[in-house]
Amino acid sequence: MNKNEFKKCRKRLNKTQKQMSELLGTSLKAIHSYEQGWRNVPVHVERQIYFLLSRVAKKSKATNSCWIVKKCSREQKLNCPAWEFSSGDLCWFINGTVCEGTVQKNWKEKMKICRTCEVFSSIF
Repeated sequence: MNKNEFKKCRKRLNKTQKQMSELLGTSLKAIHSYEQGWRNVPVHVERQIYFLLSRVAKKSKATNSCWIVKKCSREQKLNCPAWEFSSGDLCWFINGTVCEGTVQKNWKEKMKICRTCEVFSSIF
């Protein structure tokens, strides 16, 4: 997540910088640093922001489960934690999901795929 994406997300959540720092459990200075690009947004902060945005999006529109969107086979579903935990709208949040036929090794790899996915983009 870059500084522009962070700021856009904060505004979408309708939060001031101070409110965002309280929501994320971090300092106001950290929020300023993320928005100025002086510090990278940590993965745990990025995940929390996307989670909050997904809850806002869920209130405003229905989203299909990832296994429907991706037309996953029964075998893929049985091996995927998103299916196991009935969380098809949070597949991007859950590590170990079977996206594009494989499990991604880390958050960066996972988000590279998720950013082009209809399920993830529905939260924006």
